[in-house]
This record gives sequence, structure tokens and C-alpha cells, in this order.
Amino acid sequence: MAGFRSLAYQVRDARNDRALRRHSLRRCLERFAPYGHRATWWHLCDRHGIAPEDRGADPLRLVAALEELEEARAVWLEYERQFAERRRREKHDGVRRPEWAWGGSGDAVVRCADPGVRPEGALGEVLRRLIAALESEPGTACPVCGEEELRWPAALSGPSAWAGAWSWDGPVCGGCGIVVPRPALAGAAVGHQAAGAA
Repeated sequence: MAGFRSLAYQVRDARNDRALRRHSLRRCLERFAPYGHRATWWHLCDRHGIAPEDRGADPLRLVAALEELEEARAVWLEYERQFAERRRREKHDGVRRPEWAWGGSGDAVVRCADPGVRPEGALGEVLRRLIAALESEPGTACPVCGEEELRWPAALSGPSAWAGAWSWDGPVCGGCGIVVPRPALAGAAVGHQAAGAA
């Protein structure tokens, strides 16, 4: 099974035909897709002028999309490295339980509830905003876009029903559409939103 870097090489390799290069980019999303697979693909297509079903997409556009994805991956890997280092220090100092921890599986760091509704801007910038929020005091608004309208999905009865649906449970931002990780929200904001869903 090819890794992210091997697949990225295939996207860049001019000897490969366009269909293989596009396929390799799609497979990169199996290794790292910050919004979830479909939402990340649509994001990259929108930002780089690629038709989502175009098997003969312009290689320059594919490489530009890959570069955005690689930059976001580097941001997240550095965050994970720093988090692991901090946890080692905390454990050494007797802190056995962090205030929060990322519970994702790597396929979606900041999941979009609807693949068609995504944050604006480059993936790396969105991840930087999320990381900054997770490393600061919890707030009452979306850490990515600042929107204060956060809602629990109506189809679910509350936060406990939502918890198993995503790698992070939380309300959906009315602005950018992400599932806001609870660790980024102050207790009052989570309680208020959960009460509104009941």
C-alpha cells in the first residue's frame, strides 16, 4: 500500500498519464483529508479549477492542489509532533490526563458536516486557526471562521447522539460548516448549544 509521499511523487511524475496523476491525488486523500475525503476533494477542485470528475485534469492544477494538501499535512504533522512532545513532558511531571486530546483517525482533522459547505481559504491556514484555538482558552465561536451560530444537527437528539458520528463531536458551525471540536468551546457554549438541540 503506497504512502502519502509515494502517491505525491506519482502526481508530480510527468511520465504518468493524467488519469493516473489524478487518481494518485485522490489516493493521497486516503492518507490525509482534513475535511473528510469528499469535502477535501471538492475543496481542492474548487480552489484549483479542477472538475471533480475530469480524469484528464491539467497536471499543473493537480500539482497545485497537491502542494496545498502537502502544506496542510505538514502543518498538522508538526502540531501532532509538538502535542506528543508536550504530553511526554506532562506525563513526566505527573499530569496523566490532558485537558483535551485529538481523537481523530487522520482521515478528517476538521470534518465538514456537509461536503458542499467548507471553510474559505487554504487548508493550511484553516488548520493553523484550529490549532491556535485548541492551544488557547476555549471560546464561544467557531475557531475557524469566528461565526457564533453553532448548532447541533436537528436529526440528532443532542450531543450524546452526535458523539459517535465523527472523530470529534460538537456542534456544526453555521458559517463554514465544520463540526466544531468541543475542546475549542467554552463549557457554557457547549451547554447552550446542546440545550438548543433538545
